[in-house]
Amino acid sequence: MKKVCKACLYSEDHALGIVINEDGICSGCKVHNEKYNIDWKERWIKLENIIKEYKTKDNRNYDCIIPVTGANDSYYTVFIAKEKLGLNPLLVSHNRYYNTPLGIRNLSNLRITFNCDILIQNININSIKKLSKATLFKMGSFHWPVIAGQTVFPVKTAINHRVPLIIWGGHQGVEQVGMFSHFDEVEMTRRYRKDHDLMGIEAQELLNAFDIVKEEDIHQLIYPSETEIETIGVRGIYLSNYVLWDPLKQHILMSKKFGYKSSFCQRTFDVYDHVDCWHFMGIHDYIKFLKHGYSKVLDHACREIRHKRISREDASKLVSFYSKQKPKYNNLLLDWLGIKASSFEYILNKHQKFKNNNQCPEENTKNTHFKYLDKIGFNPTSKMIYDSDIEEYILFGKGYP
Repeated sequence: MKKVCKACLYSEDHALGIVINEDGICSGCKVHNEKYNIDWKERWIKLENIIKEYKTKDNRNYDCIIPVTGANDSYYTVFIAKEKLGLNPLLVSHNRYYNTPLGIRNLSNLRITFNCDILIQNININSIKKLSKATLFKMGSFHWPVIAGQTVFPVKTAINHRVPLIIWGGHQGVEQVGMFSHFDEVEMTRRYRKDHDLMGIEAQELLNAFDIVKEEDIHQLIYPSETEIETIGVRGIYLSNYVLWDPLKQHILMSKKFGYKSSFCQRTFDVYDHVDCWHFMGIHDYIKFLKHGYSKVLDHACREIRHKRISREDASKLVSFYSKQKPKYNNLLLDWLGIKASSFEYILNKHQKFKNNNQCPEENTKNTHFKYLDKIGFNPTSKMIYDSDIEEYILFGKGYP
C-alpha cells in the first residue's frame, strides 16, 4: 500500500518524486515549513547583492530576461524585478498557440502596465503540430513542445542579446515536492529541464523516433551548448528562494494593483494559474490523471493545506470533485492537430496507467459548490473568452484594450 503524507495529500508515487519520512510527513511539506524559519529580510539583501552584478549603468540596456505568459507568476515576477529591484527587464514569451482571449489580454496588460519591451517567439505552426502529434504518441503529451519552448527561448535570448541574468518565479521542484531545500538556493539547469520539464526527452531524440519530424522542426527547441552558456555567463535564478512564495496572495495583489484577470478553470478550484490556455486544465490535465493517477487540483489543494487556508478534509473533497470533471474543448485540439477522435482515444488508452474515475456532469464545474473558496480569495474576475463569445484559439494575439 502506497504511503500518503499525513499533512497534505501527496503520495510517494508523485511523478516528480517525493519522500515520506518515518513520521509520515512528505518532503514537500518539510521544505515548505522552512519558509517559517528563514530570515526573508536577509534573503532579500542576498538577492539585491546578486542583482548588483548584473544591473547595467545604461538604462538603454536590459538588466535581465524574464519569461512571461498570460498567467501563472508572470505579473509578480515582473513586479518584483521592476518595481522592487529597479531593473530594466526584457520580457520573453513563447507562443503556445492554445491561447485563450483572456490570456492574450493578461499578457498585453502586463507589457503595457509595467512598460516593458517584449519578445514573442512564434515557431512555425506546422512544426509545432508535427511535434505535438509526435510527443502525444510517444509520451502522451501534446504539451511537450510548449514546455520545451518556454524553457529554452529565455536561454537563447539571453545568449543572443548578451543579457546573462534570467529571473524565474517559483521553482516547481522546491514548492511542490521538496526536491530541493530553500537553503540549496537551486538555480536553472539543463539537467532539471530534461529530466523533469521534458520528461527525459530532448528534442534531438524525436528525430530518430518519427519520420515526420525533421531538423528544421526542432532546431529552435534545442538547448544551447555549455560553451555558449559559459561564454555569456547565463544564470537563471528563482525568486522563491529569496521571497516568501505564496501564489494566492501574490495573485490577489496583482489583481488589485495591476488588473490581472482570473477565471473559472475546468478541473480545479484555482482561478488564477492557467487561465491563458484552453487545454492545460482540460484535456492536458485529464491525460495527466490517466498517466499518473492525480490531477493538477491535487497540487493546488496541497499548496493551500500547507498555507493553512484549507483543511486536509476539505482539500480531499476538492480533489475528489474536480478530478472527476470532464475536460472541455477537446475538439479544438483535435481539429487543430488533424487527429480523429478514435485515434486520440487509442493514444490515450496506450498511455493510460490508472482507471478513469466516475466523471461528473460538465455543469458542475463552478466554485459555488464550495462557498468558502470565495472567502479565501478564489474569486474569478472575468472569463476565459474575455470579451468574445467564441471559443477559439488566439494564435497571434496582439492584445486587448
